[in-house]
Amino acid sequence: MLKKSFLFVLGLAMCSLIFAQDIQLTEYESITTGSQRFGIYGPELRGKRVAVVANKASKVGDEHLIDFLLRKEVRIAKVFSPEHGFRADAAAGELVESDTDAMTGLQIVSLYGYHKKPTHSDLENIDLVVFDLQDVGVRFYTYISTLTYVMEACAENNKPLILLDRPNPNAYYVDGPVLEPGFKSFVGMHPVPIVYGMTIGEFAVMINEEGWLYGGVKCDLEIVEMKNYTHDMIVKLPEKPSPNLPGWESVYLYPSLCLFEGTVVSVGRGTDYPFQVFGHPDLKGGTYSFTPEANPGSRHPKLESEKCIGRNLTGYAHNYAKNEPRINLTWLIATYGALANEGAFFNDYFDKLAGTDRLRKQIEKGFSQDKIRNSWKAKLGKFKKIRQKYLIYG
Repeated sequence: MLKKSFLFVLGLAMCSLIFAQDIQLTEYESITTGSQRFGIYGPELRGKRVAVVANKASKVGDEHLIDFLLRKEVRIAKVFSPEHGFRADAAAGELVESDTDAMTGLQIVSLYGYHKKPTHSDLENIDLVVFDLQDVGVRFYTYISTLTYVMEACAENNKPLILLDRPNPNAYYVDGPVLEPGFKSFVGMHPVPIVYGMTIGEFAVMINEEGWLYGGVKCDLEIVEMKNYTHDMIVKLPEKPSPNLPGWESVYLYPSLCLFEGTVVSVGRGTDYPFQVFGHPDLKGGTYSFTPEANPGSRHPKLESEKCIGRNLTGYAHNYAKNEPRINLTWLIATYGALANEGAFFNDYFDKLAGTDRLRKQIEKGFSQDKIRNSWKAKLGKFKKIRQKYLIYG
């Protein structure tokens, strides 16, 4: 009975491709990012001691931002790195320690690990900070948490922050439960839904102006805007924003599949298709199988060396124009129905990812996707009114 339910619900999820939307799968090169507009922010760096928040995806065209700024004779004093490290090769959740960059000799200060917020001593000999990270527009993706701490530190130490804006590949919709105060963590710091539909520059202005920084401090913030970007684009990122988001399909599916990280189910870490597949050894009747193995992006993947049965959703991603612009809960609900009798399904991480315990309890009670989604409407509506005030792009 459970096996039939799993297949039936998944069949509906894969076949309900009736929604047509006017979004474009867009090449990154067609957009002028903030980092490329050196004529705007370059003069402000002249003669200054500059700290840069960056990682591997911080590029100016094909050149890394650090190399570009050094070539422009900008005086870079140090580099701050987020989760996954400056070269973006550390596994998710892996402790990243401060170091020296072998290519440039610059001091790298990790903002993921023992200290997530720049200290007074980190900023003592700095005149301003340049922030350039590629976000994916999902609340539990930690680069917006790093942004929050950097903005707070800049505000508290009277350092201006220049943010070089980049496209959000998931900015064409807003969806999911809004974070409740009791569930605040590094994977969710602000009262926003899972998918908030804003670029990282727009998001920075929102948290600054809404007084969401600790103590109500306000950062001296400048956004270097993009050109040729709108919110109706699914942007194909030229670099992995992190090791387990290797392509646009995984970025597209990430808002829905990352909730499985709070369960016994694998999302393909330790395979060539992370966040494009999901499965479990006891999930009967699936159409796809994979076996997670340790790799550079996942040192100890969930269900390592176990054959997992489930789904490959790459084809679903390729049908993006016909899919509804929202988080897909049918995969999670059906998989819970199939595995709930096998033992504990959810772990302690799920409520942090969801930003509430209501979603877990609703699934456990057998709520339908529509009933769950209806419970989000009021808070989503309030957030959308806040969001509207800070949109920069069409």
